[in-house]
Order: sequence, then structure tokens, then C-alpha cells
Amino acid sequence: MIKTDNLTKRYGDLTAVDHLSFTVEPGEVLGFLGPNGAGKSTTMKMLTGFIAPTSGTASICGHDIAGDPLPAKKRIGYLPEGAPSYGEMSVRGFLEFIARIRGLDGKNRRDRLDDVIERLHLGHVLPQTIETLSKGFKRRVGLAQAVLHDPEVLILDEPTDGLDPNQKHEVRSLIQDMSADKIIIVSTHILEEVEAVCSRAVIIAAGRVLADDTPAGLVTRSRYHNAVTLRFEAGADLGALETAVANLSGVAHTERNESGDGFTAFPAGELLLLPGISGLAASQGWPLKELHLESGRLDEVFRDITGGAAQ
Repeated sequence: MIKTDNLTKRYGDLTAVDHLSFTVEPGEVLGFLGPNGAGKSTTMKMLTGFIAPTSGTASICGHDIAGDPLPAKKRIGYLPEGAPSYGEMSVRGFLEFIARIRGLDGKNRRDRLDDVIERLHLGHVLPQTIETLSKGFKRRVGLAQAVLHDPEVLILDEPTDGLDPNQKHEVRSLIQDMSADKIIIVSTHILEEVEAVCSRAVIIAAGRVLADDTPAGLVTRSRYHNAVTLRFEAGADLGALETAVANLSGVAHTERNESGDGFTAFPAGELLLLPGISGLAASQGWPLKELHLESGRLDEVFRDITGGAAQ
């Protein structure tokens, strides 16, 4: 497992990471979530041994990253923020260089290179120098070097940064495919990333853990959880429709949407509003464009937990 115990990093009077303690088990994909400046990248750098903690400890598969670094680092694949590499090297040359550093040789080396090149669709850019690649392809090369040695632990800092929607989908699918037998931490400030690939989320701000839950569990903290949103055709009498919904049993209050073509009804406590609202709409023949049950909004929960800190 990955385990941190009161992990702390100070730079003079600035405390970047403040007594972080958590564990991550095999099979988990942990979303490490927080606004910019929360301490995410600093934590990743301490977990991978790039910087030393001021105090506290971090261990990778039972090996202390500071006291027993080589066995710990052998088990880690790391994609740092910005995916730094050697710009003058070709993609092929760089990946072969990483394979040698990781101690891969013979058939295993060839198989691993072929696998990551195919999975990340790097075949047609292998002869190019890394400095000539687009930001998205540089990110893919960075991910390729992180997974090349088939590590037990993957630590990915903003893995889909700079990728287009199709590339993001491919990378997220790759993370999910690898998650069954690996420990994966995805550090990000992109909320959709957490919902797409993570089985658990830790939210930090000012270097401290503020929440630790599943993405689904976090969403239930939203005031929109189990709310019902309705949108209507042009010309509908919104005032009368909203009043009719507001008078239903279990409706705490309603709010108009920004586009002015509908509203959301919020439940009192854990009451379910959808059956009553949908039944009323059907019986009255309302001119609906949309009616849906809200699961909750992670962006709202994130702002509430972090105090609205800017992302």
C-alpha cells in the first residue's frame, strides 16, 4: 500500500503540506483533489522522493521513501506535472533510454515497449524529437515512460492536461484498465477526472485533508442531491407551474434557472420528489422540454469543502 503519516512540508513560514495522513490500497484509484496551491504536487513529489518532507513519513509497498528509497522507487511509475523529458531525443530513443534505466532487457523490454507504444498510439511519432510534439503527445510520452516498467504504483499528476476529449477518454480508459492490480493516485483539480476514473477522492486545501470519500459519497453532500430540474417550452406560465410544484408535499423550495426557462425543486431532507412531480406533470400535460433527477453536483461540494478557493 501507499501510506503517509503526518507528512509535512514547510518552506520557511509557508506550510505547503500540513500533517497529511492517508493510505491507498491495491485496486484503488485515489483522486487527490484540491484548488491550485493546495499542496497536491508537493505531496506527489514527496511520495516519489523528489523532495524530502520536513517531518512525517511516506512509504511505498512497505518501503520508506526517505529511508529506503531504491526499493520504493522501483515500484513507482510517476507522471509529474508538465511531463518533463529530454526535448532533443526522439520518442523512440527516449522510451528505449527509460527502458534501460528501469532495467528492462531482452524480450520483456521489447514487449513492454510495444505495449505502451500501441496503448498510447505513439507509433507514428516515434522518429520525432520530443520538442516538436504537441502538448498532448508530450503528455502521452510522459505517461508511456511512467507505465513502461509495469509498476505496482502509479502516481499521476494532471494526467490528461493538454489532451483533447478523445485523448482524455483513451487515457482514462487506460487508467481504469490498469487499476485492478495497481495502486493509482491521480492528482488533479479537474472534477470530471475524479468522477470518470476514481474509486475514492481526497480533497485538500492549504495542505490539509478536508474530505475523504467515494465520488458518489461526496456528491450526496450536494444540496442538489435528489432535487428535480424542469425546463419548459417557450410560452409556458412558469409562475403557475413553479407554484404548483412548490405546493407539493416534500418540496422545501424552488429556484429558477439562469436561462429563465425552468426551475429546480429541492427536497426537504431525504424525501424523493420525482414521482410526485412527474405524476403531476403527466396528469396536467405540462409542456416539458426536460425533467430529470439531480444526483448532485461535485463542483458545488468542492467549493463548499474548500471554502470557494480558486481552482
